[in-house]
Amino acid sequence: MRLGVMFDRDLAPELLVPFARELDGLEVADLWVVEDLGWTGAVSAAATALAVTERLRVGIGITPAPLRNPALLAMELANLARLHPGRLAAGIGHGVQDWMRQVGAAVPSPLALLEETITSVRALLRGETVTLHGRAVHLDGVSLVHPPAEPPPVLAGVVSPRSLALSGRVAQGTIVPEGLRPDRLPAILEQIGAPEGHELVAFTFLCVGDDAREVMRPAAEGQAAFLDVTPEEVVMAVGSPEEAAAQVRELWEAGATTVAVRPMGAEPLSHVRKLLAAL
Repeated sequence: MRLGVMFDRDLAPELLVPFARELDGLEVADLWVVEDLGWTGAVSAAATALAVTERLRVGIGITPAPLRNPALLAMELANLARLHPGRLAAGIGHGVQDWMRQVGAAVPSPLALLEETITSVRALLRGETVTLHGRAVHLDGVSLVHPPAEPPPVLAGVVSPRSLALSGRVAQGTIVPEGLRPDRLPAILEQIGAPEGHELVAFTFLCVGDDAREVMRPAAEGQAAFLDVTPEEVVMAVGSPEEAAAQVRELWEAGATTVAVRPMGAEPLSHVRKLLAAL
């Protein structure tokens, strides 16, 4: 069981360096960075975090396939993997479709694009020469000059049943979004058809304090709209340190390999420290 911490997208980018350095000294396994339209780029954030830390695995959670040519993405990931062996996890997803349309990157078949992107990126990272003329991806004899000796795991950031099945076929792990109830994870694992060693990363909001539930109400409402559930159904690690720790444990016990908490507020690592003390 792994515990990770997300660098929230609303934090100023210049805070990433002190955040990562401080997190590197805590009892956590991962630091996760995000790529949402208009916020920050995940590859540059991952490169920065890897450069200023010594032991953390840095996860990209997630880069949208429509915005990343698979050859270029493989080049970027290979570069990071060679510079920081064994310390990168690369999440790739469909992207929020409204955002993809907003930048003219929407595709007729997001499923085909994601499958072909993950398949070709993984092959390139293994040092293979790739020719693929698919529905969405077209590569003709492409290979990396400097493939990594230790290819980083490629995970799919997905939530729908067909996408979960796709992840089980072609990815080495699956990232599921904040708010999912722990009792949904067994069904998700069944939909993935997870082979042995397939990592399940569950994101979850974290806020510790007497007023945590009230503070997190807007986030719960926003995530409820994304998941198409009621705000009351959005599960978070909130409340006392013991309540937050219990929620993290429930996700582990339900099948999550890695729980990546998303601490909110101006001093996010204070919530992480309280959670660690309770765990």
